[in-house]
Amino acid sequence: MLISIVIPHLNQPEHLERCLASLHAQEGSGAHIEIFVVDNGSETLPEAICAKWPDVTLLSEAEPGPGPARNKGISAARGDILAFIDADCRAHPNWLQAIQAALSAPDVKVIGGDVQVPIKDERHPTALECYERIYAYRNRKYIASGYSGTGNLAMLPETFAQVGPFAGINLAEDRDWGHRARAKGIITRYVPEMIIYHPAREEFSEMQQKWDRHILHDFSHVEGAKGKLRWLARAIAVGLSPAGELPRVLVSDRVSGLKQRWLAFRCLTRIRLFRARRMLSLLFRPKGRSAENVWNR
Repeated sequence: MLISIVIPHLNQPEHLERCLASLHAQEGSGAHIEIFVVDNGSETLPEAICAKWPDVTLLSEAEPGPGPARNKGISAARGDILAFIDADCRAHPNWLQAIQAALSAPDVKVIGGDVQVPIKDERHPTALECYERIYAYRNRKYIASGYSGTGNLAMLPETFAQVGPFAGINLAEDRDWGHRARAKGIITRYVPEMIIYHPAREEFSEMQQKWDRHILHDFSHVEGAKGKLRWLARAIAVGLSPAGELPRVLVSDRVSGLKQRWLAFRCLTRIRLFRARRMLSLLFRPKGRSAENVWNR
């Protein structure tokens, strides 16, 4: 059994090294691995990092976006399974074992797993850490709606060939690919034992950048007066939504104690108000702002 792992990379060398180390500390799988790190325009290629492991191949993709980078890695892959993780993530020691076990079932072709956000210092949690532990990377919810985040995804190569490549930067490539798969009758399964760890963002500006990208993707589909009215109503609902989320914050098992819950709720409110303002602003300026500069850090 050979598992091909594809990792898009852009200016995150320290994260990439930790990611690769976690992939070489896997337990219980017994499979052979080949890893393709696909650089997508970094200021400095991570050549020295990739050279530390003989099964890691460094490739480059000039077209911006994680989707094209993943496509490049897939084009070189020879594995019986394709697995995807992001450069800023770490894999649980049993990640590959969970992937191999799940895809051994005859009716399973695409799987996604759990994405957890660690807190660096439990004595001094940040607001972004507490918020993202509850609200970020809710892959079980995404999979229920038809797609998995590509930062924790695996599939059979023939399934990828059937669905086709990931989209470019002007689409949410994970959602687009998952919905194309579902249209062909291919169901993405949730595997809770398939765990990766994604660090919380350190600056609020990083969260703004993320939501800028998603809002631009969604607004690109808004057409006509009725579409704009629905967008307006949605923006207002987003701005008012923190009050309705209070019960979720109070009962979530992803945070503990009143301090972490207060920090999460405070951050949630700030983010939802930012999203509402950005959504409203798009109604009063021309469409066409490129997503490339939003993603390309």
